[in-house]
Amino acid sequence: MFNGQLISYSGVQPSGNLTIGNYLGAIKNFSLYSEKYKCFYCVVDEHAITVRQVPAELRRRTYETLALYMACGLDPDKNTLYVQSHVHEHAELAWILNCFTMFGELSRMTQFKDKSAKHSENVNAGLFTYPTLMASDILLYQTDVVPVGIDQKQHVELCRDIAERFNQIFPDTFTIPEPIMAKSGMKIMSLADPTKKMSKSDENTNAVVYILDDKDTMIRKFKRAVTDSDTCVRFAEGKDGINNLMSIYSCFTGKTIEEIEREFDGHGYGEFKIAVGEACYDALAPVQQKFNEILADKSYLEAQMKKGAEEASWYARRTLGKVQKKLGFVKI
Repeated sequence: MFNGQLISYSGVQPSGNLTIGNYLGAIKNFSLYSEKYKCFYCVVDEHAITVRQVPAELRRRTYETLALYMACGLDPDKNTLYVQSHVHEHAELAWILNCFTMFGELSRMTQFKDKSAKHSENVNAGLFTYPTLMASDILLYQTDVVPVGIDQKQHVELCRDIAERFNQIFPDTFTIPEPIMAKSGMKIMSLADPTKKMSKSDENTNAVVYILDDKDTMIRKFKRAVTDSDTCVRFAEGKDGINNLMSIYSCFTGKTIEEIEREFDGHGYGEFKIAVGEACYDALAPVQQKFNEILADKSYLEAQMKKGAEEASWYARRTLGKVQKKLGFVKI
């Protein structure tokens, strides 16, 4: 909290095309917080480089992610939209917090284990200390709430532990943040393997539906989605594929599972899959149109980057200065 105002913080990596999982689990809900909180929405490009990136693609996707924020309803006059590497305090506080984070805590992070297995040729120190940089992102702004998907909840819990440990030594330094998660769309699963989360880094593009896919591509991917040998559209244990499709349809249409079961009573999977694809595209078409309009104006995007970075830096400097003074760093 700053000056009596509650703070919300979120970040999205510009590494790979964003999926409907990113949209439903996070971005779609971002604009809902603007009325209640002072919101910071960051393009976390420093997090992205824990995995090797093609520089030109990283630059392009940084612009695209910022444009997508705005296309999804984030007003840059009501929210602080910025790029992580434009605010150097993130990296400076991360180093300090590294010194208050235990090796054992980081080694237990599920995402570190998963990414280490997936990128065994590049298990770098940044991948290991990623959660500490995320803690820095959050704590810099004295954040009260962090909207996250369920896969990031563990990192927010570690952030809380780090903040509490620091506050025990240096009282009243950091606000202890609370993770908040959407009731629906928290974890959208892969269309090819519905026991695994949909991931923008999945090598099988048919497993993933991207926010910017065209209508034909979306419907084709949903038609190929893995289901079971049953033909009845109903939500039940052991029907992971159809359960996932029903959850996606529910998120995009606002219909309950019971309403969906009644709507498709007597209809087969083929018809339902097409309906899911159409509902997905109908919801995202206005986002795609707005995205293309914003992305076409590069000077506008850069002006928003600058404006957001300046505002974020003002908040970040206050927290970092407070931390440095408590640690005993000399100011000149």
